Amino acid sequence: MTTTLKRSWLIGLIAFIAALAGVVAGRQLVNRPVLPTDLHAVLHREVDLTPEQHARINRLEAQFAVRRQSLELEMRAENAQLAMAIETEHGIGPGVTAAIDRSHTTMGTLQKATLEHVFAMRAVLRPDQATKFDRAVVQALTADAR
Repeated sequence: MTTTLKRSWLIGLIAFIAALAGVVAGRQLVNRPVLPTDLHAVLHREVDLTPEQHARINRLEAQFAVRRQSLELEMRAENAQLAMAIETEHGIGPGVTAAIDRSHTTMGTLQKATLEHVFAMRAVLRPDQATKFDRAVVQALTADAR
């Protein structure tokens, strides 16, 4: 094997490993809950909800669960497309770039849907309840920053 061929194989192998590492890292980010369950625990345990508020929030949670599952399935499919593009291109080519862009768009859509869900739940609360909820939201969003 010539030196040039060995170098090409080595570069290709390094690029493939880096791409796989990117897919694994992306999957870890995608599989992390967007909204920590602590927020729901605070809402249901620490905020004194009326039975009507419980029912309304439970309906909102059921609706959001369907939306979230749909977007998570879409992201899994996009991860598979990204993996195929990586396998084909062995680097950052047009297919890999397009797959990444599609995945980022869906992740953004999930984040927006999650915030819409948070604000929909907040709208069910009285002002005194919303204060506790707001604190829990801020803590949930800044937990990793501390």
